[in-house]
Amino acid sequence: MNLVDIALLSGAGLAAGTVNAIAGGGSLITFPALIATGLSPVAANVTNSVSVFPGYAASVYGSRTDLKDLARDSSKKTLIMLIPTSVVAAALGCALLLATPARAFDLVVPFLVLGAATILAFQERLRGLVGHPRDMTERRRRLSLHAMVFAGSLYGGYFGAALGVMLVAALGLVLDQSMARVSALKNVVSALGGLVTVCAFAAFGPVDWADVLVVAPTAMIGGYVGARLARKLPSRVLKWLIVAFGTGVGLVLLYRAVF
Repeated sequence: MNLVDIALLSGAGLAAGTVNAIAGGGSLITFPALIATGLSPVAANVTNSVSVFPGYAASVYGSRTDLKDLARDSSKKTLIMLIPTSVVAAALGCALLLATPARAFDLVVPFLVLGAATILAFQERLRGLVGHPRDMTERRRRLSLHAMVFAGSLYGGYFGAALGVMLVAALGLVLDQSMARVSALKNVVSALGGLVTVCAFAAFGPVDWADVLVVAPTAMIGGYVGARLARKLPSRVLKWLIVAFGTGVGLVLLYRAVF
């Protein structure tokens, strides 16, 4: 690794950590950067998953105030019970990545991301069709929340690009909370999935630890900065920022899958 590679990976890690904390999709910055340093696609994907975890952890700390408010309003016990759901789903996603060919899923991912951005854009209209969270029974709201976390964590364990966009869109349908609080919960779910991928890929994946040592610290800085910035943005601005970024990510992934 030369100085150019170190500079490239450091900048990519900082940008990815910031983007992941605000909207998600930072892997589209670090993944190509790792490829550019000479890693194979599989090694780059695994190394990227390990590298961005500190950024997710830092974003959780950066959004701790919103998490406390969410725990107070939504029940701390309910949030704690999401942990096993997220961990199990992320582990299944890691197993899928290591055991199955990625090509078929790569063709589906862009449409999942674009669909998530669309759901977020028309969230209020969709709530009118499926029911607003405040009108759901407690049991239905709890089951729906677990289903959304399971689906998002499964995807995150497998690939993870634009995971934040998908989680915010899904969680926003079943939580009657501000975008900042939804984003804070998204950070926790992303961090849990990230922890699982670190353990799984460190044991069974071709991780390039030298690259991790460069990307991880800057991703951590970016994650904290991004989480603090997200708290200051009005809900409407944060929502449309995520929609715009998610649409862009989906189109880039679609282009890569087709060409």
